[in-house]
Amino acid sequence: MPVVMELPLWLRFVLAVLATWRVTHLLAREDGPADLIARLRARLGDGFWGRLMDCFYCLSLWVAAPAAFALSREPLGLVLAWLGLSGAACLLNRLGQEPVVFHPLQQPEEALDTHGMLRTETLDPSHPGHNETIPENPRA
Repeated sequence: MPVVMELPLWLRFVLAVLATWRVTHLLAREDGPADLIARLRARLGDGFWGRLMDCFYCLSLWVAAPAAFALSREPLGLVLAWLGLSGAACLLNRLGQEPVVFHPLQQPEEALDTHGMLRTETLDPSHPGHNETIPENPRA
């Protein structure tokens, strides 16, 4: 009997969930070492297998099937383990946060011709001492 089968059931379940999530994530979302997975995905194209590789939820069902054998050998136990592993892997996948996306800030129209300068005052070239600055919005 393999050593894995001697572990407590709850530990086998946790390990199977983590393995299901990891393999599914590798196949569906990562390029893999030396871009092997990315090349495999490109080779599979838009057919059944290619679309399967693009869907984490669909792919987790296929990955969970062999992992279910680490939990049960009875038909009903296998089906429950299979669906449970896929479901747990999907829940783990949803726990991850979406990537942070940076968007440029909206600038007021009057600030559009600042060319990125943060200065609030401008130089007056007509002033004899044009090195001095004058406020843009002088208060009276």
